[in-house]
Amino acid sequence: MAPPPLLSLSALLLLLLAASASNAAAKPVQTQSFLATPLSPERSSAPSELARDDDKDLFADNLAAAEDAAASTVRFSVVHRDDFAVDATAAELLAHRLERDGKRASRISAAAGAANATRRGSGSGGVAAPVVSGLAQGSGEYFTKIGVGTPATPALMVLDTGSDVVWLQCAPCKRCYEQSGPVFDPRRSKSYGALDCAAPLCRRLDSGGCDLRRRACIYQVAYGDGSVTAGDFATETLTFAGGARVARVAVGCGHDNEGLFVAAAGLLGLGRGSLSFPAQISRRYGRSFSYCLVDRTSSANPTSSRASTVTFGSAALASVLASSFTPMVKNPRMETFYYVQLAGISVGGARVPGVANSNLRLDPSSGRGGVIVDSGTSVTRLARPAYSALRDAFRAASAGLRLSPGGFSLFDTCYDLSGRKVVKVPTVSMHFAGGAEASLPPENYLIPVDSKGTFCFAFAGTDGGVSIIGNIQQQGFRVVFDGDGQRVAFVPKGC
Repeated sequence: MAPPPLLSLSALLLLLLAASASNAAAKPVQTQSFLATPLSPERSSAPSELARDDDKDLFADNLAAAEDAAASTVRFSVVHRDDFAVDATAAELLAHRLERDGKRASRISAAAGAANATRRGSGSGGVAAPVVSGLAQGSGEYFTKIGVGTPATPALMVLDTGSDVVWLQCAPCKRCYEQSGPVFDPRRSKSYGALDCAAPLCRRLDSGGCDLRRRACIYQVAYGDGSVTAGDFATETLTFAGGARVARVAVGCGHDNEGLFVAAAGLLGLGRGSLSFPAQISRRYGRSFSYCLVDRTSSANPTSSRASTVTFGSAALASVLASSFTPMVKNPRMETFYYVQLAGISVGGARVPGVANSNLRLDPSSGRGGVIVDSGTSVTRLARPAYSALRDAFRAASAGLRLSPGGFSLFDTCYDLSGRKVVKVPTVSMHFAGGAEASLPPENYLIPVDSKGTFCFAFAGTDGGVSIIGNIQQQGFRVVFDGDGQRVAFVPKGC
């Protein structure tokens, strides 16, 4: 009677193997086509049109009618920040970017995890301005051109969701770095207004003071890389392309500036604090804004028609489905950053088990942990356990690609795609609380790092306590920050 059980056991094993094979066949790895374009070995030559100084009248049109304009949203072409560089290769620019990126990520982690990190503030239609993305120099990655003062002086401003204070270099300079375009001179502006030390706006400053001789409010902002700006805190009129004006915006007029702020005239703080630009214009436009970060190759293609804007006001929410939103998460110890709950990540259509909420959740008591959406950080950084699980899942799903030994810079997973034009790669999607999802285009997670055909998985691990969704992963999406509704959306193909 012994043989039948053995036969039954063998049959059971065969059935289990067949079921396993059937499940594997039913769930193939989802892939998408990736155009493998290496970095160009050519050196950059001339700066882009947006970097030139021949746009003095850019904001002069329609100023008289601006207050009554029915439509105040303006869109025009965006060039990549690479175009500001002269005599530099793409590989050199990338090296600068990654070095700067590490410093910024460290600063964010230190600020978000600090025990006493609570920071005070460091209409319809909306207003819009052109966005320019950056690789080479300066503390920021993306820039917008606005007009400052009356008459308006064009100024390239860093867009920074990780900062609140709006500031720019001002004449006369005690110390000023080289910027693109003229330095703003408040003495020539009819709308410039100094703030008294007792003004409510002055009291909102985290690092402010008073010049007792002039009874003038003064500000200072220091950054983790050693950059610093200091000067008078005042109010001024900001003008956007097409003539839409916003009066009495509190701005730092920096007479003493030094550090890595090359090219930009200053910084437009887009954080959640009370002195950020969205907060200051909220009575007229609400606290909603959106931006679209063009990809790194848009300016490399002279025939590209890709354009982008940063939009403030109700127009920022136009045509955004409710299902695209995920709730903002509040960190009581750090009010500036935009926190969201990253619920998981899929690779090849399958959720990665090791990307656990426990590794990505914000601890409100300590201010550590959590996930922020940041315009100034390039590479997405995940808590180390979550990153390791994601990396391993991507490697397993990319078994047909040739690994490049040794990694590159902060990247530990790179592939040799030399000689290949179009490659099938596993899909990567980020899942957020509330059901929102961002399905990434392949160029948002496989980036070229040399001219030989090496591409790296553009995620990294961090032990700094806070995870960061960087701008490489955001490119091509219109990222919507609904401050009134306290939610964030990622709209694909929104540029």
